[in-house]
Amino acid sequence: MDPYRFCQSCSMPLDNVEVLGTEKDGSKCLKYCRYCYQNGEFTHPDMTLDEMRSVVISQMHIMNLEEDIITRAVNVLPYLGRWLSPTPPYLSTK
Repeated sequence: MDPYRFCQSCSMPLDNVEVLGTEKDGSKCLKYCRYCYQNGEFTHPDMTLDEMRSVVISQMHIMNLEEDIITRAVNVLPYLGRWLSPTPPYLSTK
């Protein structure tokens, strides 16, 4: 089903077709979940990484998941496709 096992925005497991986001043409997106990506766009395009961390923590607490699982999900966020910087910080001109 994938090359991606987890949403490249929120780290949600992409373990069945029902959780996949959609492209503009209605096809399933294999990279992002339906909560992060619909109709070829992010559902919250201006969301920051820190805001995503808060959302993930909140949703995982609602699901009564253990703290170590929550910590792992949050720690992986900066390494997911949406949050990776196209330019390494040491090459940035900012």
